[in-house]
Amino acid sequence: MKLIATVFGLNLSFSNVFVERFVEGGLSGMTLILVCLILAVFFTWKAFSHLKSETGQFLKYKKLINQIVLLALVISFANSLFGLISAFDALEASGGAEPAIVAGGLKITLLSPTFGLLVFILGHVATFTLSWMRNAELEEAA
Repeated sequence: MKLIATVFGLNLSFSNVFVERFVEGGLSGMTLILVCLILAVFFTWKAFSHLKSETGQFLKYKKLINQIVLLALVISFANSLFGLISAFDALEASGGAEPAIVAGGLKITLLSPTFGLLVFILGHVATFTLSWMRNAELEEAA
């Protein structure tokens, strides 16, 4: 029983760290990237359900997935740039800062592009898998 509690405790602490990093990366930008991830998962599911349908329908969902994950990547870099601008404004107003504070700010600035890149990679892996499965279905039918 202690093992289960330990495993759940580790999962709980991992989720707390994930939520903290999510908020540190900029709540509005990270939320938009999360919405893009949810939409990409939804359209991936729709594309999987339309594997055997006509080609136009399948390609529409595949294109939607690619466009949404690209939007997530662009939003993440824009969020990062806005964060850098506000951080440099704060540094300028304070007259300078220690290197540790600057390094911490840069680390936080990189959280958003990391999440956006993860969404982008997952979306393209999904479209690659969908194409591979679609080609296998077509070869099997022929």
